[in-house]
Amino acid sequence: MTEMAFRSAGELAQAIREGEISSLELTDFYIERIERLDTEINAVVVRDFARARDAARQADADLAAGKGDGALHGVPMTIKESYDITGLPTTWGFVDFKDNLASSDAWIVKRFKDAGAIFMGKTNVPVALGDFQSYNPIYGQTGNPWDLDRTPGGSSGGASAALAAGLTGLETGSDIGGSIRNPAHFCGVYGHKPTWGIVPPQGHALPGAVASPDIAVCGPLARSAEDLKLAIDLIAAPEPLNARGWTLSLPPPRKKRLSDFRVAIWATDEHCPVDEEVAERALNLGARLRELGATVSETARPDIDFTTAHRTYLELLHGVMGASMSADQRAGLKAVAEASDPNDLSNDAVVVRAMVASHAQWLSANNRREKLRYAWARFFEEWDILICPQTATPAFLHDHGPFPERTLEVNGEEQGYMDQLFWAGAITAPYLPSTVFPTGPSEAGLPIGLQAVSGEYEDQTTIEFARLVADVLGGFVAPPGYAS
Repeated sequence: MTEMAFRSAGELAQAIREGEISSLELTDFYIERIERLDTEINAVVVRDFARARDAARQADADLAAGKGDGALHGVPMTIKESYDITGLPTTWGFVDFKDNLASSDAWIVKRFKDAGAIFMGKTNVPVALGDFQSYNPIYGQTGNPWDLDRTPGGSSGGASAALAAGLTGLETGSDIGGSIRNPAHFCGVYGHKPTWGIVPPQGHALPGAVASPDIAVCGPLARSAEDLKLAIDLIAAPEPLNARGWTLSLPPPRKKRLSDFRVAIWATDEHCPVDEEVAERALNLGARLRELGATVSETARPDIDFTTAHRTYLELLHGVMGASMSADQRAGLKAVAEASDPNDLSNDAVVVRAMVASHAQWLSANNRREKLRYAWARFFEEWDILICPQTATPAFLHDHGPFPERTLEVNGEEQGYMDQLFWAGAITAPYLPSTVFPTGPSEAGLPIGLQAVSGEYEDQTTIEFARLVADVLGGFVAPPGYAS
C-alpha cells in the first residue's frame, strides 16, 4: 500500500477507475500519512479531513453510477495556503488575516474539483509569500523531508514538502520570484512556472484583490512531468473576463525525441555564480544530450545585458510587492527613495525606488521588459530549450534572521541571500515558461533541480522535455525515511 503514496496523480486516478482502490480508501491512506508523518515536517497546515472523506464517498458513489469521468476523479490533493477554498482560512501567513475564511473557491480549485479532485487541506507558506523558506507566525516552520533542518523552499514550500514525503497526490503553487521552481529544486519534485497570463489567478489573493498582478503566475507541482501536463491541460485558460472573446491554444511540444532538441546550457553566471556541483549537473546533462544526438551549446545566449535585465526584474517585482503597503509605509519609503542618489543602481536602491515608483517609472521598466521579450523570442527561434539553475545551492539550513543579514555560502564565498532572485527573475520578467525537473541528489544527499526554459507559450515543450529527461536521469525519488 505504501507505494500508493508516491504514484503520480494520473496513476492514482487510473487505480480508482479500475477498482484497484476506492477514493475513500486512498483519502484515508493519505490522511493517515499526514497524521503520522507531518508532525515533524509541518507541511499540511490547514486540514479539511471530514469534508475530504465526504467528497471521497461521493466520488465512489458517482463512479459506481457511471459518472466518474474526470481526469482526477477521486484523487486526494492539497493546495498552497494562498488559494481560497470555501470555509478555510486564507492568510498568506499574516496574523491579521488568521480569521479570514474564504467564501468561495479559487478559480483553479474549481477546475480541479470539476475534474474530480478532492481537497484534504492546504500547505504552508512564508509571510506574504516572500521568502525562499516557508515559516510564519500562524503555522510555524516547514522542514524539508530530505533534511528537516533545511528549508523546503518558498513560497510553495509546504506544497513541495508534502509531495516529496508522499502526503498528497498533486499540488499547485504560485511564482513571482521562483516560488514554484525553488521548492521543486530543493525537494526533488517537478514544478512548472507557466507563461504569464495563461492560468487565471482569481481566488489566489487577499481580500479585495481581483486583478492579475504583473509577472506573478499560478502553476502545478507534482512527482512527474506527466502530472504537470495533466494539471496544465486543466487550468490553462483565458481569464474569466476575457473568455467571451479570447481562446488559448498552446502549441504542442516542439520535439518528440531528445535527439531532436536544440539545447543551450547556461550553467552559471558572473551575476550569480552557482555551486560547482549545480553547474556540473547542467553541463553533464548537456553532454548526455549531445551523446544522444541533440544540438547542444554551452555558450549560446540571448542578446541581453543581464545587469539591466535583472534591474528591470527587480523594478517589476517590487512594484508588485509595494502595491500592498500602508500609507505610512509608503511615505517612509518615499522619503528614503527621494533622498537616495538617482545614479545609485545598487539592488537596494533599485528596490526602494521601485516600491514607490510612479506610473511613468513603471512604464519605463515595462518598456525595457518588452525589449527583453523580443530578445528572448529571437533566441528561441534558434534554440528549443535553455537549461539553467534555479538557485545557487541545494536546500540550505533554516535561517530566520533579518533578510539583510542572511547569506549563503557558494563555493566557499558568501553570497547575498536575495541574490538568488537572479536565476528566477531572468526567466520571470519576460514571461517565459519554465519547468524544474530533478536530476538526482548532490554528494551531500540533497536534491538538485534544473530549469528547462523555452519561448512564451511553449509550456508543453518544457514539460515534455522534462518528461523525456526522466528517461535519462531518472525522475522523482522519495526521500529516505518516508517510504513506509
